[in-house]
Amino acid sequence: MLRATPSPIVGLLALAVWTSPAASQAAAPRWTVDPATSLVWWQMDPHYEHLWATTCPGDPSWQAGEGRTPGYHTDYSTRPATLPSGRSDARVPLFPRHRVRPLCQHAVRGEMTAGDGGGWQGARGTVSVTADSLISGLDFRDTYARRSVLETHRYPDLRFTIDSVVEVQAGDTVRAVAVGRFEAHGYALPVRVPVDAVQDPAGLRVRGQFSIDAQLLVHEFGMSKWALGMGVMFKRWKTLHMGVDLLLRPAT
Repeated sequence: MLRATPSPIVGLLALAVWTSPAASQAAAPRWTVDPATSLVWWQMDPHYEHLWATTCPGDPSWQAGEGRTPGYHTDYSTRPATLPSGRSDARVPLFPRHRVRPLCQHAVRGEMTAGDGGGWQGARGTVSVTADSLISGLDFRDTYARRSVLETHRYPDLRFTIDSVVEVQAGDTVRAVAVGRFEAHGYALPVRVPVDAVQDPAGLRVRGQFSIDAQLLVHEFGMSKWALGMGVMFKRWKTLHMGVDLLLRPAT
């Protein structure tokens, strides 16, 4: 349990507990996702120098791939070296966020409710993402993905439902596994997502990522194999990585 080991994280979590004993017993602490500082990303492997996206393209840590629409920030002095081939890349995500800034689209929302004892163990919640807000940096590709792959007019949101948080390791960085379901395109896939939480000046920063076989986009999620083209049909895409970088604040 988080409460068993003093740490800066425990102090932050305590902000979410009601000040009176009676109120503390009446309701478990809750946290909400701050939309201005929270993001979701995906990255395909192999990425062919362009197959990645974020809901926070305004953050200076992120850069669009090759073949981008003019106007997206690119700095080749800091950009990781990549190859335009089908080679796997172990750098996932390729552009991690270095510092939390309120520069994100308000695309991510959700909340968490503490488990027994007011800590992470057994916590539950949801994280939802407006699918139209995923940006790769090429407007044509993003429009095509929304209309023909994700079909956001029918399935406007991606959702991760957290049924429980287990294997909690307390400390200055809390590590745990979020167990639940990832929902997209009308299908819910059971997943286990390793997460870590650290204290940030803006709140409680929670990061996690998981991976699926790219073939599941067709065989489980029911996305069009024709729309996905050679990437899936010829098995050029191997693994789809997805992740979150969230800021949680005590709910009022």
